[in-house]
Amino acid sequence: MLRITRQADYGIVLLTFFARQEPGITITANELARRTRLPAPTVTKILKILARAGMLISHRGVQGGYHLAHAPADLTLAEIISVLDGPIALTQCSPLAAGCDREDLCPVRPNWQHIDRAVRSALADVTLDEMADTGRNETLPSTEPKADAGTESKVDAKTETGLEDPPVGPFAKISTTQNTTNIPQQSQGL
Repeated sequence: MLRITRQADYGIVLLTFFARQEPGITITANELARRTRLPAPTVTKILKILARAGMLISHRGVQGGYHLAHAPADLTLAEIISVLDGPIALTQCSPLAAGCDREDLCPVRPNWQHIDRAVRSALADVTLDEMADTGRNETLPSTEPKADAGTESKVDAKTETGLEDPPVGPFAKISTTQNTTNIPQQSQGL
């Protein structure tokens, strides 16, 4: 099976999270780990790699954190994966790889090189902006404590229950206001 590494996958998740925020918003590694529910040490490692590659800008200090160094439309999946995993190649006979000892006699080498170019091209055609656009209105569930039982519920015009659906999804914008809706937990029978 052909797969990108977990590091590249998580890196795309993190960069997509940044792309869904207002431009220039600085987010700490711990906040990103909490909001994306990814392991904090892994998030920190990936952010450092992306910052060294110039995809993120790092700020130190109390108001420190990271933000995108480029517009999301200017970053492609091919660039992101190459930074985190190295050259994109399915076999050793890729034009980007060193080759193998059977290279001169291999009847399938040209086909593998054609496939490698097609995969790289497909990844280069997808921008971070496009990745962030899918489900853009989704938000992450709040990790803040629930509101007091006496808090009034907002009426959601889309439901008949009068309860607002809690925001869900892995790439929410960081909200400056807290959700104070009190949503009762319902038990599910078997």
